[in-house]
Amino acid sequence: MSVEDLRHLTEARCAIETLVLRQAFAHGGVGWESNVLAAHHRLERTPPMAADDPDRVSDEWAAAHGAFHLALLSGCPNPRLLAVAASLRDSAELYRRWSVPLGHENRDVAGEHRAMLEAVLAHDSDAGAAVLAGHIQHTTDVLLEQTATGLGDTARA
Repeated sequence: MSVEDLRHLTEARCAIETLVLRQAFAHGGVGWESNVLAAHHRLERTPPMAADDPDRVSDEWAAAHGAFHLALLSGCPNPRLLAVAASLRDSAELYRRWSVPLGHENRDVAGEHRAMLEAVLAHDSDAGAAVLAGHIQHTTDVLLEQTATGLGDTARA
C-alpha cells in the first residue's frame, strides 16, 4: 500500500469502471436495470456497520455493496472489460475498508448509491459515469487527506 499505488489504482478504476458502465447503459436493457434496482434494494436495507464495532463495515453490507457495484457493470457485454474492472475493484477493497472509519461522517454513501441507481433508471450514462467516478474518487480523497495529516503513515508498512 502506498499513496502512489492508491492514486494509480483510482485513476485506473475511474477510467475502466466508467467505460464499463457506459457499455452497460448502451447494452444492458430492462433486465440489467432490474438487477441494479434489486441489488440497490438489498444494499439499502443492509446495516452498513458491524454491530460489535461501529468503525468496521459489516460483512453483509460489504457483500451487498460489492453485488451492487457488480450489478451496475453487469450490463456490459465485454467479459474482458468486466474482468479488468472486477480486478481493479478487488485491489481497492483494502483501501476502501481502511477509509470507512476515517471519513464516513462527512459522506452520504447511501446517497451516492441512490444517485447511481437514479441515473440507471433515467438512462443517463453521463450522470451515472460522473457519480461512479466521484464515488471512487471520494474514498481516495479521504485516505489522502488522512495521509497528509499523518494518520496514513502506516499505509506504507
